[in-house]
Amino acid sequence: MHSKATLSLQLAQMEDVPAIRELMELSIDKLQIGYLTAEQIAGSHAVMGLDLQLISDGSYFCVFEDDVLIGCGGWSFRKTLYGGNHTQGRNPRRLDPKTERARIRAMYTHPDYTRRGVGRLILEASETAALKAGFREVEMAATLAGEPFYKKCGYHVESSWVDKSGEIGIPLKTMIKKMGD
Repeated sequence: MHSKATLSLQLAQMEDVPAIRELMELSIDKLQIGYLTAEQIAGSHAVMGLDLQLISDGSYFCVFEDDVLIGCGGWSFRKTLYGGNHTQGRNPRRLDPKTERARIRAMYTHPDYTRRGVGRLILEASETAALKAGFREVEMAATLAGEPFYKKCGYHVESSWVDKSGEIGIPLKTMIKKMGD
């Protein structure tokens, strides 16, 4: 049994990158089963992954149980909506909190730790930080596997679309939430 009492939320550091990459790979490969085809899961690696800008910006979190990384994710005040360093269409422009939405980015949970509050811990820390930075709304590019969780956390689907930047299309949903109401 996994205990919540031993969970710790920390800002990600560059030395966490190897463990974050490993967690992302595992999460992509295991948690999308039943939502995407095997080909789409394999193709997801082309459009998802680690964006080091988030760590540099101090807006990316890691959740550890003791010394084991079990979750990661964060938020961004930059234009890029989703994807890793390798993803097409990246834009580091700073968003205007008065007229634009903050981004929820790169949320991953170890498959053995789903439904234990890991994602909610990261999401709440991200929303709190975005609010503190002056944002009143957040948005994300959610996977089909993530959509039910985000709906439970107060997000709603604004649009459904397919990322066609890789060899195979990956269905995603823009989900949004107003904060501080």
